[in-house]
Amino acid sequence: MRICTIGGTRFSGRAFTGLALEQGHEVTIFHRGGGLGGGDEVWPDAEHVHGDRDGGLGALSPGSFDAVVDFCAFVPRQVREAIAVAGNGRYVFISSVSAHVEEVRAGATEEDDVYGPPFPDTEDITWETYGPLKVASEYAVHDAIGDAGTVVRPHFIVGPYDPTDRFTSWVRRAASGGRILAPAPAAQPLQWIDARDLAAFALHVCTSDVAGTFNIATPPRRHSLQELVETSAAAGGVPLDVAWCDDMFVRENGLVVTEKDDPFPLIVPDEPNGHLFDTSRAVAAGLTFRPLAETVADTLAWDRDRGMEELTAGLSVAREGELLAAFDTAS
Repeated sequence: MRICTIGGTRFSGRAFTGLALEQGHEVTIFHRGGGLGGGDEVWPDAEHVHGDRDGGLGALSPGSFDAVVDFCAFVPRQVREAIAVAGNGRYVFISSVSAHVEEVRAGATEEDDVYGPPFPDTEDITWETYGPLKVASEYAVHDAIGDAGTVVRPHFIVGPYDPTDRFTSWVRRAASGGRILAPAPAAQPLQWIDARDLAAFALHVCTSDVAGTFNIATPPRRHSLQELVETSAAAGGVPLDVAWCDDMFVRENGLVVTEKDDPFPLIVPDEPNGHLFDTSRAVAAGLTFRPLAETVADTLAWDRDRGMEELTAGLSVAREGELLAAFDTAS
């Protein structure tokens, strides 16, 4: 197949491009070139077309691809421009489970409550507009091409090359051993999707011409925070002592997620069912999952290979030390 990826050198797009090339497809990557995540040196066997997706997609020949997979569209205008490139081919829009309202029920399927119109009259991406604009973009797909479009809604995307460090911060800290602070309950369920499993599903959608909307994540209650930190400690070959702090300690010490701070990444206390999505539709359509131990080991190896640079999420070592002292005093 002739496949175009928009944003195919970073994280899940990087994984998708690599898998598509490995399976013998002709891949064109549209990206800015250089910068964070790499440039043409990432997948040199692909065709690289440089440009800014905001108004720059004219560098791609409309209708010359069998499929276009869009990893970085956030507003309807960007979607409509990319659909024009897809022509009669399949257009795969990578949306987000954030399309669902925060109060969504446990076991929510693709049909459960999502944000509805009127949509924000803006292209500014904030906490308040991100989900609604993703839904508005999904509407743009359906309105423009119907079943020629596929909407993929991933949960937290994890694994090597993650620029957010949300999953990596837990892996690094637990793999270093010793005493760490974590929010109770230990058994709280977590959902995510390895970037490579997301890539495999997106490629399957292209090659099998699969239409529809799919929530993409590991099955609900398959994984927990305790399992994540214990698996990470095992990957590091170290003993681990977890101080499980309750909600009162979390709030009294300001350990709540904000737009600028994420002390306990992956945890969404204000979304009680945020890790309980039903993903059986995607499983029936071909979604598969690798073992958590593999994702953790590969993430740890990548993190160590990049030089253990400062993380953009999670607690600093110094701040965690202060909090552990406060926790011991309060206990």
